Parts: sequence; C-alpha cells; structure tokens
Amino acid sequence: MRIKRTYLSILLPVSLVVFSSFVILYQKQKPVVYLIGDSTVKNGSGKGDGALWGWGNFLAEFFDTEKISVENHALGGTSSRTFQTNGRWEPVMEKLKKGDFVIIQFGHNDGGALADTSRARGTIQGTGTESEKIFNPIKKKEEVVYTYGGYLRKYISDIRSKGAVPVICSPIPRNPAETGVVKLSTDKYGIWAEEVALAEHVDFIPLNKIINERYAQLSATEINSFFTTKDHTHTSEKGAKFNAAAVVSGIMKLRRNTLKKYIYTQTKAAQELSAEKL
Repeated sequence: MRIKRTYLSILLPVSLVVFSSFVILYQKQKPVVYLIGDSTVKNGSGKGDGALWGWGNFLAEFFDTEKISVENHALGGTSSRTFQTNGRWEPVMEKLKKGDFVIIQFGHNDGGALADTSRARGTIQGTGTESEKIFNPIKKKEEVVYTYGGYLRKYISDIRSKGAVPVICSPIPRNPAETGVVKLSTDKYGIWAEEVALAEHVDFIPLNKIINERYAQLSATEINSFFTTKDHTHTSEKGAKFNAAAVVSGIMKLRRNTLKKYIYTQTKAAQELSAEKL
C-alpha cells in the first residue's frame, strides 16, 4: 500500500510536468496573426479610450483562438515610416516565426510633413524608389525618408525573411458622410497599397473598397454612427466592429492564403458581425 502511494505521489507531479510541457510547446507552435498599423487598427491602449476603437480590437472574435492567436501591435499616430523608425517593428520581428501572418494597414498618417517639429512622420508619395535625406527636428539627426511603397516593401521583405506571410490592407475610409451627405471617394494610399501588393505578389485586402461598397447601401446617419464626433477618421465601437467584419470578408476571399481556415464562423461575434449581415 505504501509502495502504491509512493508511486502515485511520484507519477502525478511527473505527469503534470509532461502535460505542461506539451501545452507550452503547443502554444509556441501555434501560429500568430500580428496586426500593425495606426489608430484605426488600435486606438490608444486598445480599451476604448475616449470611446474610440480600432478594428484590430475585435478581429480575434472571428478566429478559433485555440488554433491561432491574434496580437494587435498597431499604434495611433504612426505611419508606415515611423512604425519602423520609432522602434515599433523590431519587437514584432523578434517574435515572428515561420507560419505566422502579419496584416499591415498604414496610410492615414503618411501624408504628413517629412520634417515638421510636431510629428515628422510623412512619407514620399507613391510606390517608387525615390528617397530624400532630411534633418529630423524631433530626433535631431539626419534621416533618409522613402516612399510609402518603399516602407511597405521593407515590411514584406522582413516578414518573408522569417518565413511568415504578409497581408496588405488598404486604409479604412474616412467618414464620407460628415456633412450629412454621403460622398464616397477612392483613397490614393489604397491604390498604392494595391500596387505594391500586386508587384510583390502579396495577398491584398481591398478594405477601403469593401467598406465603401457597404457605405453605399447605408444612410448618412447610419455611417455617422460608425465614427466618433471628434473627427472624421476614428471609429466608434460599432464602426470598429463593422470594419473588423469587413477585414474578415476580405480574408475569406483570399484564394491561396491559409489564414482563412482559422476563421471560426460559429463564434457569437462571427454570427453577429458576419459580412452577409452588414
């Protein structure tokens, strides 16, 4: 009897250690979807600061998180340039592994000045190979600034070097109904994002187009409910959920990308926010 109890007292801890090891190993092997972008992907701390939300906060609700993780590394105020130059990209790169995915959405802040004293976050317009040496008054040092497309290509190259899969999103539209009349327009950064994706053979989600097509079916009042009253760019919780569903709709239409197999359509979020119902 004593021998049996002794055996069990040894076996139980060993079993727990083995089980824990398997769990840790599984978690390490589980693929991750990393989100990088500006405040329309993650606003503030990501907890609805000022009643503002980004679509990245609600994307995980569509995925089977037992099989894949979603990490939102977007940061408000960043451009495709400053997300790299201000050290936001390195932590993602350090964790990135083969089989992971990175969804990229920049553009809202890329139109700013290259070297102003408040932000210095702008990029050269277009997708070419042009560059310009500037003195960055914030960092107080010289910096070479590239095109919007040039920075996107850098993300793509870095992601592929880790065996991960890049996915480019065009920026969400700004509020087209701010004046009370719906005036839809095409975003030039969306066009450039698509040009880079096509040239680099990267999966592309025409998020700007998907959302605009849905806006075309809605009233100005309905569209305005998706945005904060503070400006024409940042979304409310309702708008962020609407945009998250649009992202999922785009993922489901990607032909070769395996990310869509992790979409868990039976979740409450997927049922309530499905593209078919919006």
